[in-house]
Amino acid sequence: MYLYIDPRNNKVFYVGKGQGGRVLAHLSQTGETRKVRILKELRDDGLQPRIEVLVHGLPDEVTAFRIEAAVIDLLGLDNLSNLVRGWQSVKSGRKTLSELIAYYAAPPAIISDSVMLIRINQNYRHGMSAEELYEVTRGIWKIAEWRRASVKYALAVFESVVREVYEIESWHKAQSTPYTTRSFPPDSGIGRWEFVGHVAPAEIRDRYLNHSVSAYFTKGAQNPIAFPVTKKPVIEHE
Repeated sequence: MYLYIDPRNNKVFYVGKGQGGRVLAHLSQTGETRKVRILKELRDDGLQPRIEVLVHGLPDEVTAFRIEAAVIDLLGLDNLSNLVRGWQSVKSGRKTLSELIAYYAAPPAIISDSVMLIRINQNYRHGMSAEELYEVTRGIWKIAEWRRASVKYALAVFESVVREVYEIESWHKAQSTPYTTRSFPPDSGIGRWEFVGHVAPAEIRDRYLNHSVSAYFTKGAQNPIAFPVTKKPVIEHE
């Protein structure tokens, strides 16, 4: 496990792991990453990064992965040139005590309202802002018209635990309303929808926030959305 340190401010800007010459391989890398940019700035100033070995002689790769992830979480990804958090950090990395309690001791939710459960496992990260959480929850989804008309609340779900509850105000075609914290690939919104809403009233929010909804997802189901209560209306023919 090694660190790249900027001699201009003595701050760590990269955390890595590897054997042999891996520790020096970054010095010759090219591209547009933040790490490459910092290394170029140092060379232009006639400097070299200070390289320190943080820990060595580890028994296996899993241990190395866990230490790397913990160090990245401690220093903060925003302060580093690493592109991603460490191995399994979202699942087992740094969390507040309240997040940890919610993760391991979430009481089961009893859903009685017209809600949609939206799993955001791919986009969720601990410590994300309220706006980021809202924007990864509200779009963009494939959802039938009758579903859109029947649901009142959207529950943001990560690892089967409700992280926020939103009251849906209106539905719109995907990417037709503004986002401030995320962007989408071209044409990714075709046939998809997004909602505009706000955090649900306290009575509703407290009913579901930090509760487990694992019972409402079929094991192995790939669809990120579930509808525990809503049913398709029956159309009677005259």
